Amino acid sequence: MKQRRRIYYSETQKALMWERWRNGESLQKIAQLFDRNHSSVQGILAETGGIQPPQRHRSGLALTLEEREEISRGLVADDSIQSIAKRLSRAPSTICREIKRNSGPDGYRATYADQLAWDRAQRPKACKLVEHRMLAHIVAGKLQLQWSPQQIAGWLRRAYPDDEDYHVSHETIYRSLFIQARGALKKELLEHLRRTRAMRRSRHHTQKTDDHGRIRDTVSISERPATVEDRAVPGHWEGDLLCGSGSSQIATLVERQTRYVMLVKIASKDSETVINALIKHASKLPQELYKSLTWDRGTEMAGHERFTVATDIQVYFCDPQHPWQRGSNENTNGLLRQYFPKGTDLSAYSQAKLNAVARRLNERPRKTLGYETPAERFQQTIASTG
Repeated sequence: MKQRRRIYYSETQKALMWERWRNGESLQKIAQLFDRNHSSVQGILAETGGIQPPQRHRSGLALTLEEREEISRGLVADDSIQSIAKRLSRAPSTICREIKRNSGPDGYRATYADQLAWDRAQRPKACKLVEHRMLAHIVAGKLQLQWSPQQIAGWLRRAYPDDEDYHVSHETIYRSLFIQARGALKKELLEHLRRTRAMRRSRHHTQKTDDHGRIRDTVSISERPATVEDRAVPGHWEGDLLCGSGSSQIATLVERQTRYVMLVKIASKDSETVINALIKHASKLPQELYKSLTWDRGTEMAGHERFTVATDIQVYFCDPQHPWQRGSNENTNGLLRQYFPKGTDLSAYSQAKLNAVARRLNERPRKTLGYETPAERFQQTIASTG
């Protein structure tokens, strides 16, 4: 079998790769543009952990190619360093250093000197987490607690409002993890991110959609009161089932205003079992803190009317194939995959263990809450309704 010729991608082709990658396209789809396998493109993107490196540019103080050509002409004409410097409005020392570092007066070539200067300039800027090891230690500790880089960055600004040495962007943390050449954070900390992968994916990467069977006598989300929609009052929840291996699952519930999470152990996915578990769980909260529940159209909620009769909690249903209509719960289920990866047998977890996971999640600071935690907000709500 004839071996395919190795391809060398141009800067224009690489720019196209990065553009498609940012837009969320798969490696295989990008590779088809160049009639190549996905591994060919992955090799380019993986060099910087799936994060596009900044476009290089010359410093405004650096000598230009045109100035170097003038230096070369001056040397051929046997002009003095001072006269060349005067024509270029440069310091004589600048011209002298330029000539010495590029083969001297007899060997100086403008094009070669210009390329050498460009090559020498490829020195990566020192990362803030390398220069401030105490900050790196704090960041590493929070990553081990499963805090996201964005949560860490927000918390640092809240904890050290007047000390910029302890301020770092979430993008710097991500880059330090995915681009190991920066040497700031150990690669092992990648496993503490919510989605463990070798390269950072675009937020536009294809999302799954869910199409469930029909349920009778549903109340559409469009009929949900405006106070629920704008999160003006507490007590309105979003729910779903998080599935594991062997038909195991747990119910996930998120309060819309505070983002407070509760997990419920479910023995099986049939509607009667799910409704019984949700009815039992609802009794743990006062009516003021549990007024409505928004769910997708999964058949596990076929008995929703029995749930409403038993608890006086109205159930609203999302439109078909519109999981983003319960976005808080969708986001939370993504966070929970850090604790319950796909393929995990969820039946092995007791209610006490589920409560412990929910507690960890509720004690993380959230950007949408001004980097307060859901636990703090929920306790404030309990105090105000007490």
